[in-house]
Amino acid sequence: MIEWPNGKRFAFTIIDDTEASTLEKVGPIYDLLHEHGMLTTKTVWPLAFREPPRFGGDTLEDPEYRAWVVGLAERGFEIAFHGATDHSSLRGDTERALDFFSETLGQDPKLHANHFGQMEGIYWGADRLDGPPNLLYRLVNGVLRRNTKYYGHVKDSPYFWGDLCRNRITYVRNLSFSDINTLKVSPIMPYHDSLRPYVRYWFSASDGPSYDAFCELISESNQDRLLAEGGACIAYSHFGFGFVEGGRVRDEFARLIERLAGLPGWFVPASTLLDFLRSRPGWHAEADRKILRSMQYRWLGSRLRHGTM
Repeated sequence: MIEWPNGKRFAFTIIDDTEASTLEKVGPIYDLLHEHGMLTTKTVWPLAFREPPRFGGDTLEDPEYRAWVVGLAERGFEIAFHGATDHSSLRGDTERALDFFSETLGQDPKLHANHFGQMEGIYWGADRLDGPPNLLYRLVNGVLRRNTKYYGHVKDSPYFWGDLCRNRITYVRNLSFSDINTLKVSPIMPYHDSLRPYVRYWFSASDGPSYDAFCELISESNQDRLLAEGGACIAYSHFGFGFVEGGRVRDEFARLIERLAGLPGWFVPASTLLDFLRSRPGWHAEADRKILRSMQYRWLGSRLRHGTM
């Protein structure tokens, strides 16, 4: 069992995907998290939309939202990158977005999560998988006529930004699972994959994309299991999707967060947790390919069962 810092018995954090994120929709959630001593990670889009967005939300080019995000960072929350904006962006815009992020927050983002539908997704779609999982993924999506090709790592593409990612970002999210103990299903994280050299280190997450799904993920029984296993959870969600009603955090989420905060957990931003995992004796940077292939099969099987390819 891992010896977590400060005598804590498990680790827990959240990455909040910025889709549909506005001050009104997510502000009260961060007040709640801060009140309970939970420091988490929030992704942002630096640039305003230049074409119709997929989900919408505020960006760092909105002065009021930008000031609030800077305030979050000052309170100890991590601010991460979710691509340039809520649609595909060419290399120049991605570089401009990274520069604006750095100017606003005083440093480059340490963590990035690919955004649905951005053509500049890096090693995304079919390119996140190897061998038979890759073939099966492409076959199923071919039948469904869904695009599985992204270009952030393709050097001759106008969407290429792989070198920027490698030089300016430390961690990139990859596979996600339904288990609250992310580390149990992804024991090698963070890991480097030499087949995907533009990403320094990959990490996995636990799925809680909607309000109901997130409350199920952090249910009392799952909290108790995470504690018993001494594990680590990197929960991935979208706080802009119905976590706040009438200016208030919804009751079940608030109750579960309060209960979780009362347990002996280490509640730090995602990059802090990943930095700690890298510092442990015996950690290896390069991924164990057998374990990684097993993770890919598990992820693909889950997606096939739930129809979320």
